Amino acid sequence: MNDGLDRLVTLLGLRAQGDQVRELLAQANPAQVMESWLLLERHEREARNLESRTRNARVGTPPADFDWRYSQSIDEALYEELLRLDFVTSGCNVLFRGEPGVGKTTLAKNLALRALERGHTVLFANLSSALADLLRQDNLPALPWGATTSRSWA
Repeated sequence: MNDGLDRLVTLLGLRAQGDQVRELLAQANPAQVMESWLLLERHEREARNLESRTRNARVGTPPADFDWRYSQSIDEALYEELLRLDFVTSGCNVLFRGEPGVGKTTLAKNLALRALERGHTVLFANLSSALADLLRQDNLPALPWGATTSRSWA
């Protein structure tokens, strides 16, 4: 790829890297080149979008895999059900509560990352940061309170 083409790619805000574009241009069929380039652009944009949304969600560094042997009190089948994200489409929330050190944060972060990967918007907050955010607001909206079902993992 020459300097002029590199400059145009940059000006258009295309995300493909120079070596990826050169590899595409080596194809003989212009239609295949264009289709491959557009697929590459889509992949690059989706990756950057996920990276940006993950940063904005305040999830932090992706947690390590959860060791189910360590915390026997957690319902693994229920957590697998949560990972399907049915609660999101039904408009429900999930609250993890329990003793310190049982894995609530790790499970919540993994659940948040799954939701981000599926295109949902996420804001991860622990209780103290959520309360601090609320206290910084000038006008707190009235929230409807209703009956809730909770499940405790201790």
